[in-house]
Amino acid sequence: MFKKILIANRGEIACRVAATARRLAIRTVAVYSDADADAKHVAACDEAVHLGGSAPQDSYLRWERILEAARATGAQAIHPGYGFLSENEEFAAACAQAGLVFIGPPASAIQAMGLKAESKRLMEQAGVPLVPGYHGAEQGPAFLKKQADRIGYPVLIKASAGGGGKGMRAVEKAEDFEAALASCQREAKNSFGDDAVLVEKYVQRPRHIEIQVFGDTHGHCLWLFERDCSVQRRHQKVLEEAPAPGLSPELRRRMGEAAVAAAKAVGYVGAGTVEFIVEQRGDAMDFFFMEMNTRLQVEHPVTEAITGLDLVEWQLRVAAGEPLPLQQEQLRIDGHAIEARICAENPDNNFLPATGQLHVYRKPACSAFVPAPVRIDDGVREGDAISPYYDSMIAKLIVHGATREEALARLDDALAQTHIVGLATNVQFLRHVVRSRSFTQADLDTALIPREQAALFHQEPVGLPLAAACAVARTLLAERALEHADPFSRRDGWRAYGAATRRFAFEFGGEPHQAELAYGRDGVLRLTAGGASGPLQFAPHDQAIEVQFAGQRVRARVDALGEALHVFTPRGATRIVVVDLLAHAGEGESEGGRLTAPMPGKVVSFAVKAGDTVKKGQPLAVMEAMKMEHTIAAPADGTIAELLYAPGDQVAEGAELLTLAA
Repeated sequence: MFKKILIANRGEIACRVAATARRLAIRTVAVYSDADADAKHVAACDEAVHLGGSAPQDSYLRWERILEAARATGAQAIHPGYGFLSENEEFAAACAQAGLVFIGPPASAIQAMGLKAESKRLMEQAGVPLVPGYHGAEQGPAFLKKQADRIGYPVLIKASAGGGGKGMRAVEKAEDFEAALASCQREAKNSFGDDAVLVEKYVQRPRHIEIQVFGDTHGHCLWLFERDCSVQRRHQKVLEEAPAPGLSPELRRRMGEAAVAAAKAVGYVGAGTVEFIVEQRGDAMDFFFMEMNTRLQVEHPVTEAITGLDLVEWQLRVAAGEPLPLQQEQLRIDGHAIEARICAENPDNNFLPATGQLHVYRKPACSAFVPAPVRIDDGVREGDAISPYYDSMIAKLIVHGATREEALARLDDALAQTHIVGLATNVQFLRHVVRSRSFTQADLDTALIPREQAALFHQEPVGLPLAAACAVARTLLAERALEHADPFSRRDGWRAYGAATRRFAFEFGGEPHQAELAYGRDGVLRLTAGGASGPLQFAPHDQAIEVQFAGQRVRARVDALGEALHVFTPRGATRIVVVDLLAHAGEGESEGGRLTAPMPGKVVSFAVKAGDTVKKGQPLAVMEAMKMEHTIAAPADGTIAELLYAPGDQVAEGAELLTLAA
């Protein structure tokens, strides 16, 4: 076994690998960028080496610098994690030439499976079912459109060297093909340095089911069951579970055997995932090879949960030359596991990525690895910042139960206990998905989120009356803490004659609201807020507040950030702003006629020029942030007065990109 390894990655996967290495008494070396100088993964390792600037191309993609770091620290092997260099055959080959073990498959396997078109030709030869499509080398736009017309719409354009949903576009009709192709190629070039694409038939009601495979250097290869990854947004996974609901033992076996055949066709060694599209036609299911990811997957913890195995340990043992620890017939499925990806993004605003500081990062009670009812894999701590340079994922929340129903209940409860303040997240959205009819009934396909959108987006689980009651209760508790023994410092509204009333101003759901609190001479507080009126009762309870108002009783955690109060309850979370009317007096209305960057990032292109007349909703510019492209549309009709940046420019959040005259 190795004595020291270098982890050529960051964030939660670097922390994950470091934890297993520590358990096996293997010393670890971290690498970091300027942005990650104080990151959790640096502290999790025994040593650390600075790579360069914050952008990946200046740090985590500098594989020559990583090799130098490995040699300088005496590391014997390099674990690439996932993303960055994990599927770079040039890096894998360079490790071997430098006398370092690449903890992953041989460069030849990465190369064979790295290009989707080439991998599909290999799979066809190996007898693995394929989706009808074009996987050739000719890449002319007119030729590709002709192929799409031949296949029949809808079609899916995919970057040949891609992964993670990047460089992928679904096209419903012929007239949209050229624009989708250009966008797909641009994103593919930016993400992978290669703009080659393939075109395939877009399968109706598809499920995304993948098989975990493992091979060793002794000629053994096996499969560790499947994961259902059908719940996706922008072709990126949101929830993953194992085993796949509704999969018959016979179909599971056929898919597992096909995955092993795919791995053996390229001489695979280490952890890999063979991804299939499963077409649902009534009670029948057909599966087609989609791609092979030649690395450990983000969702590997659900496989660990149902098998009781540490897949990173298997990676290390196989890379050290040991045979696979178990044989196929020794593997068993135990219970059900689900993983939720907690990301810094705003689902109600087209999943726009968010950046900022984790002022509050409160997690449910959890265990580190398998078997564990609740597990969290993360690479951040409270106080850390989510930057625009890397992926938007904050953490992975993994739950395990004896049944799927038990796992669902456990996941919803764990999400309710996950409190994040400082930036937008998808935590509440995940709870909506978990509670949706389609997910609870395992009616799964990649269109689940669009199908359930009425129940998933723009939901308010707490409501104004209860949110206002929690805000008032917190304010009064804070004031009581400042009281002294003398009667002049009392803040309970006591009057010698008459009754006292107090008004509060709030902003809730983007709208202004007011509440009125009446102090009764019998000590009873009566609140009127959000159309509800009645006695308000509250008391502190173990860092939370027990609040009872308008027939509702709840235990809430309330965290303040500036004027905003973040209210966390078992039924959901919300945000309410306490408005200081004196502080806001005299403020004018915000300016119009401008378009600003919704997040830090790079200007990719403008679709207009100064003097152009535009209509509301017309695309004006494309920005790239956190490895994804975002189109900015006109908020109203008007004329473009001026473009204030050029393609390629980096801009800060809120920067004015162009001006629009009415």
